[in-house]
Formats: sequence, C-alpha cells, structure tokens
Amino acid sequence: MEYTSISVNLILFFFLAGALNLCSVSARPATFLQDFRITWSDNHIKQLDGGRAIQLILDQSSGCGFASRKQYLFGHVSMKIKLIPGDSAGTVAAFYMNSDTDTVRDELDFEFLGNRSGHPYTVQTNVYAHGKGDREQRVNLWFDPAAEFHTYSILWNHYHVVFFVDNVPIRVYKNNEARGIPFPKAQPMGVYSTLWEADDWATRGGLEKIDWNKAPFFAYYKDFDIEGCDMPDMRRCIMNPNNNWWERPAYRQLNPQQARLYKWVRTNHMIYDYCTDKSRYPVPPRECLAGY
Repeated sequence: MEYTSISVNLILFFFLAGALNLCSVSARPATFLQDFRITWSDNHIKQLDGGRAIQLILDQSSGCGFASRKQYLFGHVSMKIKLIPGDSAGTVAAFYMNSDTDTVRDELDFEFLGNRSGHPYTVQTNVYAHGKGDREQRVNLWFDPAAEFHTYSILWNHYHVVFFVDNVPIRVYKNNEARGIPFPKAQPMGVYSTLWEADDWATRGGLEKIDWNKAPFFAYYKDFDIEGCDMPDMRRCIMNPNNNWWERPAYRQLNPQQARLYKWVRTNHMIYDYCTDKSRYPVPPRECLAGY
C-alpha cells in the first residue's frame, strides 16, 4: 500500500466540512520540562528549540523514555510526533497513559510499530481497565508520519476513551460499566512516552528484525499539551465533573462528522481488531458484543 493523495484529500474534505463540530481544544503547548521528567537514559533525550521540542534516540546501547510530573484523572492529552524515517523495523515509539499500579493497572496506549521502507506505518492502540488488557487494535496510517509532525491525542472522560490522529478518531472504548464491563475511571494516570527495541514482535509479528546498521534512530516530539484534573483537583473533578470541558455533552459521543471519519478509518485502514480474532477469542469479549 502506498500513501495516496486520495486518502489525504478525503480526510481534508471531512475535516474542513466538520471543522466547527470536531473536538477543538484550546492548546496550551508547554516546554518539555514544565510537564515532564526523563525516566530512562537521559543522554538519549535532547531538548530542542529552547525545550519546546525533544529528540528521542535509540541505539544499541539504549532506548529512552519520559513521564509527566503529575497524574491526572480524566482529561485530554496531546503531542505532535514525527516518527523514525526510512527503515524503522523492530522499533516502537509509544505514547500512553498509565496508572503505575501492578495488578489492577489502567492504561491507554498508542504504540507506533516500525516498518520496512515503503510500507505504511502501523499504530497499535490498547486499553487496560482494572488490570485487564489484551484489547489491541491496529490501523495503518494513511500518511507518512515520519515526513512531518502529526498530532496524536487521547480524550478520556466518564463516557468513553477516544484515540485521535490529527483530530480523526481511530479508536473508541465506551463506558459499559452498567453491563459489568470494566472502564478506567478510578485511578489517576500519568502520561508517558518511550522509544525502544521490540523486534521480537513489533514488525510483522517479529519477522522483520531491527537493522542496527541504520542506527541511531530518532523520533521527535513537540507541542506537549495536558488538560486534566491533577492531584489537587481530583476531588472537585469527582464531585463536579461537568465543570470540565471534556465532560460536557459535546464530548460524550462522536459527532456526525467524527463518526463518518471513524467509519472511514475502520473500513479502509484497520488491519487488526481483537474483537474479530477468533483464534484468541472464540467467544468475543463482552465489550465487543456491547458495542464500541
């Protein structure tokens, strides 16, 4: 599959047609050190443009990672990322939220799976709720994410979790607690990112190994935006959730333009959905039957 202007033009058409109704966020871009700290291999993360952007480095000695200074209970997180160009097989760049708890962790994952040159980049999403994960979906991106920056966002409220790529929803996980299905709502989560080697599974199930002759590998991040309830505000968020913009009626479900884009992504670019994997789940998980 090649990146085509048809796919890009279609996205632009839908985006412009629904611009007034799509999830718009008043951005609060921060410098890296305002909201984040380095958690792993500080000599593999370089600040650029006065700290408004960073470069993550992966080589044979190490990958690297960073995390938010605070944890949040519901909200909206967003970053602009430019992924590894060329042959990136065996690498994974991740952007995710995690409760940092062991047996009952909650987690919301973007994982960008490296590729061989000329093939589309795959983004894998996953949801952990009350310690239960294995809810992977994979989408081939309709553009080259290594050519320029694109925006990746997670909207998390009491009603659903939505993963966005350039304001296009690619994954929705609804709150179906009324049907006995776990939903992440009780544990605050931090925001994390890592760049690391995973050639045992990342590209074509581990068939394509990392080529260290191409190292070092670089990914770039900028426009760090976190809007959520941090620790001092959590009681207020729980008692008065409707005071927060992400809980308002406009954000409780996809609007018609978003729903159209979501259907387009699932029809044309989804390559794996755990809900239809009969080898893993002869009986579909309950959230699949409940609708998502």
